[in-house]
Amino acid sequence: MRVVLDNSGRVVYTVRMIIDTHCHLVHDKYEDLELVRAESLALGVGHCISQGTHPQDWLPQLELARRMPDFITSCLAAHPSEATNVSDEDFEYMADLCRKYPQAAIGEAGLDYFWDAPEGWDEARYYARQKVLLEKHFALAEELGLNISLHTRDKEGTACFDDAFAIARNFPKVRPVFHCFIGSKEQADAVFEHLDGMVSFTGIITFKKTNAVQEVAAWAPLERVMVETDSPYLSPEPHRGKLNIPGRTRFVAEKLAALRGVSLEEIAAATTANAMRFFRLPALGD
Repeated sequence: MRVVLDNSGRVVYTVRMIIDTHCHLVHDKYEDLELVRAESLALGVGHCISQGTHPQDWLPQLELARRMPDFITSCLAAHPSEATNVSDEDFEYMADLCRKYPQAAIGEAGLDYFWDAPEGWDEARYYARQKVLLEKHFALAEELGLNISLHTRDKEGTACFDDAFAIARNFPKVRPVFHCFIGSKEQADAVFEHLDGMVSFTGIITFKKTNAVQEVAAWAPLERVMVETDSPYLSPEPHRGKLNIPGRTRFVAEKLAALRGVSLEEIAAATTANAMRFFRLPALGD
């Protein structure tokens, strides 16, 4: 159990350990990761899955996991926004790192159709490059017996989700988690039914005017759900707009509990068990 304290150091309650299943701790916004760890532990968050996204953070990500194995497990991948910057040689270098050093999953990989194509690329070539890269990530995950943490973001419509879903169906041995899920109930149901996949909710479910994703969070089978921060981004209420830390997964879990009409303890126990199975984590102190 994790003892949760208030600002004066008094015990507020104890809660089963919560796992932040998606964050980015190799980021220049963090000046003191020991403080981040201490603050997260005080909030009941005892472990996090920190995601690599580009060549410059792959080795630092591995070093963080080596330095703080009780608190951080790493994933490595090339984020889709890096698709035109990551060469085939870069990808093979990352793949070799994953073969050499244990990873929780391959991530953060995926597709992103929100931003315009970079200079010198038209939209069709840009999206095609992203899809080729995602297929390579799935193949690597299959080779290593790992699951995958997926990013999908559409400007409008569902093309990005649909394309990622189609690629995932070609790799039935690899279970995906659609991180920062803000899709529909129908999309979530397809992830569960056809991909044996998971969805993960961020602080977005604590924001006002997010009724649609709140409804999905209230409905989704609990064995298919995980919680995350996407730190340093998307800090939940009551800290919206501030630098996010893994510890604030607690507020996501609290909101999820409220939406489902259950206790925080039940959500903490279920999402932690889900995370440990999905990311094949060894037994962690609880």
